[in-house]
Amino acid sequence: MPDVHPLPDLARLHAPHRRPEPVLLPSGEPGRYDSEAVDCPFVFRHRDRFYMMHIGFDGRGYQTALAASDDLLAWTRLGVILGRGTDDSRWDHVGAAGSWMLLESSDLDETPRLKKVDGRYWMIYHAYPDFGYEEGGAAMGLAWCEDEELLEWHRLPEPVMTFGDGGEWERGGLYKCCLLEHEGRYWMFYNAKEKPDWPWIEQTGLAWSDDLRVWQRHPANPLLAVSEGTFYSRYVSDPCIRFDKPSGWWVNFGFGFDGEHAQGLLALSRDLESWRILPEPSLPHGAPGEIDQTHAHKSFVVRWKGTLYHFYCACRPARPGDPAWSGAGGELRSIAVATSRPL
Repeated sequence: MPDVHPLPDLARLHAPHRRPEPVLLPSGEPGRYDSEAVDCPFVFRHRDRFYMMHIGFDGRGYQTALAASDDLLAWTRLGVILGRGTDDSRWDHVGAAGSWMLLESSDLDETPRLKKVDGRYWMIYHAYPDFGYEEGGAAMGLAWCEDEELLEWHRLPEPVMTFGDGGEWERGGLYKCCLLEHEGRYWMFYNAKEKPDWPWIEQTGLAWSDDLRVWQRHPANPLLAVSEGTFYSRYVSDPCIRFDKPSGWWVNFGFGFDGEHAQGLLALSRDLESWRILPEPSLPHGAPGEIDQTHAHKSFVVRWKGTLYHFYCACRPARPGDPAWSGAGGELRSIAVATSRPL
């Protein structure tokens, strides 16, 4: 039977007021983890402050760091929490890109806070095998922390999920994921590509686990697929799934890519398995000259004191003096925020 449940109030899910300046820029300083780019914000509250896990690119690979804020706008870097390894025999020695930390709740109206399991905080990350920008097919690993400062993390020795034992749609490598608890199990939504060489297709699938270590893929993957002639004709990527309790809908703040622009999308589900992608971008790319002229993507959302803060990765062509990534013809890749009301 068709779903007769009314859609959620979409105004609750949109953040049309964009801050014109980034909240976090690459440092531009040689030797730092973030010398060329910052990316993939993940924001939560811990011990009366906000924290942003994010990744930096230094020309060789990704590393994961933390920043802190009291107001969600001014951020101070605290340090690298998943750096480059010294043991070349490890699968993740090139660097590690933090994707998601386990949260107490998926409710969009609740402030994201970390959850302990077995006395530890847990993080899913992905890592590439070769030096460079996302060189080779990435796998996923698990890290844990007992330090309340959240600066000392430990990694399990082997990946918990690889592309080699996946379906044809993910044989090129795995990417960023979203982790949540539902119905007594862990649910991991992740995007992947079907081949290693451009042009490829990225789509989003689902896996389940009872212990965070052994994962079983959904038989109908990918659950969120590309569609020709849409703004998500090449990618449906970087899931960020929250529960809109007033309406009873799950909402994915992912992104779509059509070969030219990456833009935020909204996808809706009643059961986390059947998804409907809305036809228009929820976070369109910006106008020429704006910080998100090229891409507005890789989202994380936080509702705080009635305001929705939509963090995302903003990209535009590099200008002289920018602390910019030299790839893709030169690009300023920063972290930005949009809000549901003017600040």
